[in-house]
Amino acid sequence: MDWEHWKPFYLRIVREMGYSVEKDRKSAELLRALLLESDDYILKEELSAVIGKKVYVFGAGPSLEKALKEFDFSDGTLIAADGATSALLEKGIVPDVIVTDLDGRVPDLKIANEGGAFMVVHAHGDNVDKLTAYVPLFSRILGTCQTEPLDIVYNFGGFTDGDRAAFLAEALGAREITLVGFDFGETVGKWSKPSLREHSPVWESKRKKFAFARELLDWLEKNGRARLVYASP
Repeated sequence: MDWEHWKPFYLRIVREMGYSVEKDRKSAELLRALLLESDDYILKEELSAVIGKKVYVFGAGPSLEKALKEFDFSDGTLIAADGATSALLEKGIVPDVIVTDLDGRVPDLKIANEGGAFMVVHAHGDNVDKLTAYVPLFSRILGTCQTEPLDIVYNFGGFTDGDRAAFLAEALGAREITLVGFDFGETVGKWSKPSLREHSPVWESKRKKFAFARELLDWLEKNGRARLVYASP
């Protein structure tokens, strides 16, 4: 999804969720500055070499736990959406790539990064403090944003960590994407936020995010080159 296709979705998201375009832009500029300062960023061509034709994207929905017990994921590239990283680590699995806005358990993200995972760190208006605090802790970082892309900060489309991971995979060469732990229901998985210790009833802003994520994945399924599959444990 290029910027011109993404822009109408983005402006509607900003309007309905009450976000600030200006804050999003400033966050993207901050991420760019932090990446240049650290000099430990990567370009999309480098990450593309990691993404295989078959990809598994792990969301943090409550079905993730059962899926990790029942399925074998050894035949594809593993991309964890933020908090799903913690669930994978509990099973002894280090993802190949982590897509995060730094809302998950940062110590687990750090463990996975040190274990070889590439980081795709997303900038938006609400995570400026986290970018400043945590970006210097990581290595092999690809930067993304939700406003106009910058030279080393990309926008592949997508809104939540999970659907952005699917858009990233499709843009970088995946041709089959299996979505694991994508539930979009009345329950939020316990890996979604560090403050959660158990699965939780969905709250209103999360419900809106689920709706946008589902809509965007439907768009990708119809307009992208990759085949999308939902894993059903």
